[in-house]
Amino acid sequence: MSGQTEQQPAPTPSSGQAGTAQVPEQTRPTDSPVRRVPRSGPSPAAVGTTGGSVLADRYRLRTRVGSDLAAGAEFWRAEDTILQRDVAITVLRRLDADPSSDDPDGTVRAGEMIVRALRTGCFEHRGCARLLDVLAAGSPGMPAEVLGAAVAEWVPGRSLAETVASGLIKPLTAARIVEPLAAAAEAAHRQGLVLGCDHPQRIRITPDGRAQLAFVLPRPDLRAGDDVRGLGAVLYALLTSRWPLSGADAAAAGLGAAVRSEGGTQPPPSTLRPGVPVELDALTAGTLGDEDAPGRVHTAAAVHKLLSEVVADDDRAALFPPVHDGVPSAPGDVWQDDGRAVTPADPGRRRKLAVGLSVLGAGMLVVFGYLGIQLGSLFGNSAGPAIVIGGTAAPPSAPPGPGNPEPVEGGSSAVSVAGIEVYDNTGDKDNAGRISRIIDGNPSTSWRTFVYKQPFPALKPGVGIMVSFASAVQLSSLSIDSPSAGTVVQIRSAPTTDAEFSETVPITEATLEPGDTRISLAQSQPVQHVLLWITKLGGGGSENVTEINEVGFQRAGD
Repeated sequence: MSGQTEQQPAPTPSSGQAGTAQVPEQTRPTDSPVRRVPRSGPSPAAVGTTGGSVLADRYRLRTRVGSDLAAGAEFWRAEDTILQRDVAITVLRRLDADPSSDDPDGTVRAGEMIVRALRTGCFEHRGCARLLDVLAAGSPGMPAEVLGAAVAEWVPGRSLAETVASGLIKPLTAARIVEPLAAAAEAAHRQGLVLGCDHPQRIRITPDGRAQLAFVLPRPDLRAGDDVRGLGAVLYALLTSRWPLSGADAAAAGLGAAVRSEGGTQPPPSTLRPGVPVELDALTAGTLGDEDAPGRVHTAAAVHKLLSEVVADDDRAALFPPVHDGVPSAPGDVWQDDGRAVTPADPGRRRKLAVGLSVLGAGMLVVFGYLGIQLGSLFGNSAGPAIVIGGTAAPPSAPPGPGNPEPVEGGSSAVSVAGIEVYDNTGDKDNAGRISRIIDGNPSTSWRTFVYKQPFPALKPGVGIMVSFASAVQLSSLSIDSPSAGTVVQIRSAPTTDAEFSETVPITEATLEPGDTRISLAQSQPVQHVLLWITKLGGGGSENVTEINEVGFQRAGD
């Protein structure tokens, strides 16, 4: 996999590499009104925004998942061809020319949205996809009809419409889903930013049940109050399967539009389905009502606080039967419906369970017997005969001689690893799903870093492997089986697995040889977490990569 994993804190317009291009004049913020720069007609070779198109020679558009017509934006699931991962791209298309408008093709409007995105580059929150790159109009590799684009992390899961299409959602579950999004809006507003969560196709629901803003670049005229309305709309849609704001947005997203009363207000969710708490009714009315209406909710902080209180009250009331809300109980719920059919016990499953318990019991007896023998040898007479389990006693050791070298004083034994993970605080963790292969005892399986076109520290200072033991242990040495000769590894102790690099303490450094390299740790202190920090990769030129087959640790003898 090609490796470019450094993430700049503030994205800048680029042609695929963050921070390598300047902002075009038409999108650069000034004290005077933005001026449109005359442009030539589109190039005959310009590529449109269709499936398979490539933006900035890096991002290949895969599937169009939505659009925001008011913003002139399209939402795409795309592939970062350099880092080989899915990303979410918001593309600003050139509008049909309107001679009567001051901005006939939307150039000025798109420039304002790009500038606004640049100012949000440092904002990160679990309720909002992280912004990775900003592409300005005119950058190399950008189609003529694209006025800009913003690249964010791809949010796995389902769209808002797909979530409600699968059936009614429990009201308290809906509150839990929206709470992280409300927290993100609160944090953004504190920094003077706006999320733009008032469009249903900008929101996705993660597999662990969190509403997350997936597509960035909100309209330039949005304010914090629009985010508050958007939070109420997302909650209303989860409760009723209807979108209460724009009917056009509802139709584009595949949601039903909320039916308004003669006064122009939406009916409370409790009138459309049973079991909706009065707090959620009041919250949707307060966020979606008129500005001067009684009970109006004006801030995302108020929305977040109320949702948090509702969730906390639900946690405290878990021991009491819930109010009937029209959603059948799930198999894992504590409280089950009286009429729910009970699945008869599976005889085969019962037999498997009995066999498993028998094997577990036998294993426990063996473990207890072994512990008893060890305790007896510890406190009993060590001069007695050797105790033999399941075999014959070992013959007495032969005296040292030419064929029997004398053992090293203070011998060592292998140490079991309790946990292992890739350590990298600067970007994507290199092949994190395969790191366990280096402790599986099988030299034919291995873990390798990304392939970097430039050696460290051009893109990042290094790549680490964090190894943890069950408790602090005094190590005598470690061995690294690797075919990547020339790799330089620092051995460092760490206070915790997620410690900053500055908190780790160097122990020693070694350069790997082909095959097995043994590194002495005789001068180290007892340690529970060890960081193998790779500062130089194997290979060279444009193919810098290190592969490791096995890593083993040896404990110092008593």
